[in-house]
Amino acid sequence: MNPSTICRDRYGRRIRSLRISLTRRCNLNCLYCHREGENSGCGREMSGEMIVKIIETLKRVGIERVKFSGGEPFMREDLPEILARLPDLQDISVTTNGTLLEDVIPRLPHRRLRINVSLDTLREERYMQITGAGEGVFSSVLRGIDEACKRGFLPLKLNFVLLKGINDDEVEEMISYVQQLNERWGRGSVILQLIELLDFGGIEDLRGDMRAIEGELMARADEIRCREMHHRRKYLIDGVEVEVVRPMDNSEFCANCNRLRVTSDGRFKPCLLREDNLVEIRDMTEQGIIDAFKRAVALREPFFKG
Repeated sequence: MNPSTICRDRYGRRIRSLRISLTRRCNLNCLYCHREGENSGCGREMSGEMIVKIIETLKRVGIERVKFSGGEPFMREDLPEILARLPDLQDISVTTNGTLLEDVIPRLPHRRLRINVSLDTLREERYMQITGAGEGVFSSVLRGIDEACKRGFLPLKLNFVLLKGINDDEVEEMISYVQQLNERWGRGSVILQLIELLDFGGIEDLRGDMRAIEGELMARADEIRCREMHHRRKYLIDGVEVEVVRPMDNSEFCANCNRLRVTSDGRFKPCLLREDNLVEIRDMTEQGIIDAFKRAVALREPFFKG
């Protein structure tokens, strides 16, 4: 099998990464949540055995990176065991709301595991407004971030979704917070990721002006880098790495996408913003998974084409 052929779609994009949704379950109710675009399906979660089988199989055809998401992935009690059974990959990461992190972190295998924590504000009242959390949850998230850093799960990323009129006045505060964490745990230990709001369910009025924010970052940056995936730009400001994720109406973002999604109930999802081209993989043999992967790759096309 030639990975460069199997993993390359008809737009020339080489698929290197899987983003696997482990569950739809979550203990928060964030007002902007897109639920990884899962609005249909049987809802029955894949087994841990099937998840490992998919990853092991697709590593053989060129998949190098895996990111786990949800829902809240740590609602899956078997996640530490899944992580421990994974083959060696270039990168393994989990995106979490951080509410369970303090308790679960002692059970997590390192194995180059990275952790992304969603943190959209540094003010408890706003946190409760955005997430629907009760009192005390915000503090537990901050403790979880510290515990992950203390145990060496670095670099850790903080995901900050820009929300107009809610948290768009906190970008500078977040940069300062990351700077403080880096002073405590070492330069480059924590990265800030500013994310443009995706409009799922008529909330476009909350989309902040990411172009303006990025312009300000560009003017201040000591250095600017560009990631291969999505051509995301990274701005180094006073020792803090700030990565900007701007997917909306962005043909450059789509043209450089190298990720294929897997739904929690076992389907390949070629694009977050579409539900009409999913490919079933639940309970398939290894060859069935590879054949389904080929079909899903063939169905991929940029959502924003310019």
